[in-house]
Amino acid sequence: MKISDTKEFSEKINSVLKNGGVISFVTDTVWGIGCLPDNKSAVDKIYSIKQRDLNKPLILMSDKAEHLMPYVQNTGQKAKEVMRKNFPGALTLIFDRSEKTPLFITANKDTVGVRVPDNRIFKHLCEIIDGHVLATTSANISGEPPALDYKTAHSTLSDLVDIIIEDEDDAAAGEPSTVAIVSDFQTLILRQGKVKI
Repeated sequence: MKISDTKEFSEKINSVLKNGGVISFVTDTVWGIGCLPDNKSAVDKIYSIKQRDLNKPLILMSDKAEHLMPYVQNTGQKAKEVMRKNFPGALTLIFDRSEKTPLFITANKDTVGVRVPDNRIFKHLCEIIDGHVLATTSANISGEPPALDYKTAHSTLSDLVDIIIEDEDDAAAGEPSTVAIVSDFQTLILRQGKVKI
């Protein structure tokens, strides 16, 4: 499905998501799949689609950091500076979760990763979605490489997800995001990707 500014597209996407649907989309790094953060049946569906270990959390993504802030707490000044410098971009920051973030997203952990991808299609998608936030993970079966283009995402997921948004000319770069914990006292890099902090 091509992304669109039409009322019909907005209503279709939001209806699918509110009814427990899972969608697939391009980001600046790899393709992803996602659902609404507060929909447990949809989150369960993502774990089933991916055959994903239930001890591995999902992350939250949006078009703007401000949409993600209600889901986290104890961000700290240094982390806010890192976000201002690197969001949007290929950086996932891990924070303490707030009460707004369900434990079924975090695999019962008290932390959650957040990211703002630098991709036009994804940002447009989040602008349209009610709440502007998706619980996400990479578009692949666990243990397999993540999809890097629409053709691969479609061949892997077309029978498993409800909607696949075409990437048009905004392809995934293929390099994973950097994953980090940033506090006012230290910076811990859990995975070094494209962004260096």
